[in-house]
Amino acid sequence: MTTLHDEAVHPTPELLKRHKMTAEEFERLRGLLGRDPSWTELGITSALWSEHCSYKSSKIYLKEFPTTGPHVVQGPGENAGIVDVGHGWVAAFKMESHNHPSFIEPYQGSMTGVGGILRDIFTMGARPIACMDALRFGEIDAPRMRSLIDGVVRGIGDYGNCVGIPTVGGETGFHRCYNKNILVNAFALGIARHDEIFHARASGAGNPVLYVGSRTGRDGIHGATMASDAFDAESERQRPTVQVGDPFTEKIVLEACLEAMRTGAIVAIQDMGAAGLTSSTFEMAGRGGTGLHLVLDRVPLREAGLTPYEMMLSESQERMVLVAKKGREEELEKVFRRWGLEVADIGRITETGRAVLEWQGSVVADIPIQPLTEEAPVYRRPVAEPADLARRWEAPEVPQPENLRGTLEALLATPDFASKSWIWTQYDTSVRTNTVQGPGGDAAVLLLKGTPSGLAMTSDVNPVYCWLDPWRGGAQAVAEAARNLACVGADPVGLTDCLNFGNPENPEVSWQFREAIRGMSEACRVLGVPVISGNVSFYNETEGESIHPTPTVGMVGVIPTVTHAPPAFFGAAGERIVLLGRDRSEFGGSAYLRLLHGIEQGRPPEVDLDAELRLGRLLRGLVARHLLRAAHDLSDGGFLLALAEMALGRGLGASVEVALEGADLFSETQARALVTCAPGQVDQVLRAAEEAGVPAVDIGATGGEELVVRAGGGLLRAPVAALHAVWSTALPQALGL
Repeated sequence: MTTLHDEAVHPTPELLKRHKMTAEEFERLRGLLGRDPSWTELGITSALWSEHCSYKSSKIYLKEFPTTGPHVVQGPGENAGIVDVGHGWVAAFKMESHNHPSFIEPYQGSMTGVGGILRDIFTMGARPIACMDALRFGEIDAPRMRSLIDGVVRGIGDYGNCVGIPTVGGETGFHRCYNKNILVNAFALGIARHDEIFHARASGAGNPVLYVGSRTGRDGIHGATMASDAFDAESERQRPTVQVGDPFTEKIVLEACLEAMRTGAIVAIQDMGAAGLTSSTFEMAGRGGTGLHLVLDRVPLREAGLTPYEMMLSESQERMVLVAKKGREEELEKVFRRWGLEVADIGRITETGRAVLEWQGSVVADIPIQPLTEEAPVYRRPVAEPADLARRWEAPEVPQPENLRGTLEALLATPDFASKSWIWTQYDTSVRTNTVQGPGGDAAVLLLKGTPSGLAMTSDVNPVYCWLDPWRGGAQAVAEAARNLACVGADPVGLTDCLNFGNPENPEVSWQFREAIRGMSEACRVLGVPVISGNVSFYNETEGESIHPTPTVGMVGVIPTVTHAPPAFFGAAGERIVLLGRDRSEFGGSAYLRLLHGIEQGRPPEVDLDAELRLGRLLRGLVARHLLRAAHDLSDGGFLLALAEMALGRGLGASVEVALEGADLFSETQARALVTCAPGQVDQVLRAAEEAGVPAVDIGATGGEELVVRAGGGLLRAPVAALHAVWSTALPQALGL
């Protein structure tokens, strides 16, 4: 039995609560050690066994995701997933949450969320080329909400702009369920040559462990465990658990790491994210089946007096840890020092399978690694349908609109449908000159330079659907993401996710999670989209009030010929407008009922995955044949919102006639899209749709300064400029700007 020179821990209920450990988990740790743990060992274990790091309440369901496919190079389990995108290139991408820190301190919370996801990407050897963000805020008039919105948006913009990575897409939604728990989900994508991929898997006994980047301070201590707990009235006091970001240092770390990787002297590399030095070193060793010997006196410190416990749990930003090939550490040190970065040799890889931590000449931790990283506790939480599920699913009464123009303008004036340009104009969307289509469309489109191809990416989820029926909501998120990619001609090659839910110890939340995973998994299987990376964020609740289930989907596709990708807006007068798909008058969870009538009820629209598959194939085929001038999917708000959005993009009107009446103009039936084509090519489009088994009808033409819609016995006639005035000013006005 190892004798430690660190005070042994005697558990009390308060101590275990502070470390988010159960008494059973503490006894399990004691059994692994054969003794009481030291303070440092307790801190390490509490972080690695936290929900945030171990996925202990979600693992049993995450196994249901399909994770393999013809393009998959690296699936879940690494810092990011990787897919082959052709021409010798791979794309690494992932989505992560930074919800709790952003609610506590929105500017730093969102900044460090972007910084962390960028490090996940370049840790794989890929150069980041694009970011997206999926944001969920509460009602704008809720306490602190304007400040939260401002801080989050500025933080995302400042960090990405300073590092020089464009923010090219995402989504922003508003709902009262986020009044006390906002969501900040950050996505990043990078590219690398196929033979230049790196992994976070330690190997080679005797190889040195190098620490690179910013010094270690006390910021972010217990960040991982804080993110594994619900909020209460005292959450404001948790500001010290929020990390502080420095984008200029991040840029230097990025460039230095990519240069160091080219030397061939790196065995493994990982960023110090959640749980800091603990997660980075232990996870690398755990994946590789090795041990560690760290000398904590060598860790660069920002301030004197940090204890081993604090050093191991600090989440100070812009730090990396790597395993170097023995004898080549000086070569790497020269690279990092040339970039002005601090580098320190803090230990060695061993064959013991244990982590031995020394400080001031004494051992402060001696603990087996794989039981903490690969064999953490796994729970099958009790599940139960919501007691009011039958009431939620009751078909709602659907009021008919009294005035179509007034109804459309009312929807365009809501924060949900108003222009988000106030947000994305704070982001640099075109730095690095890869951006073909940026924010505002169905999917962002990037050049894959040196090739005819392009990359497309999108982010989607409808939390109200997921609250009403998490299976349909999860499936719909995947289906809509694939539909958005199809609108720009992209074939989906992989999916990442950020699964935001409440407390998994609540049986209803656990049921929501299980059902959402099953719906997403089925959609992924039918549509042929593997899940290659992702993140679970539980405990998004305050004082027992949970958010709506929000399984955000980030999907990436490849466009064979990027110059064929159509925009989501009308581009020229005289083009024919074709409606693809058939409406079924579905209003469960619809924006029309929720935003205009205060009704959040009914089963969400059916997700016909076979119809989605046919529509996707049709759209990609039409784009490949260069037949489409514009394409936009129908989703939230239905037909009339989609038509208006196509007109608002460039201020061009249209005149259409449809076999829809009244409220059905706002029905949210899935598997539908609007496309435009040249007048002489409309027959080809209709013939292709018939061959694909997709209902299609030529409904009118673009042109003029008005949006004119003849629907049954109703008529909408509105100047596009008037609609634009409502749409473009609604969000700044709501924010009081």
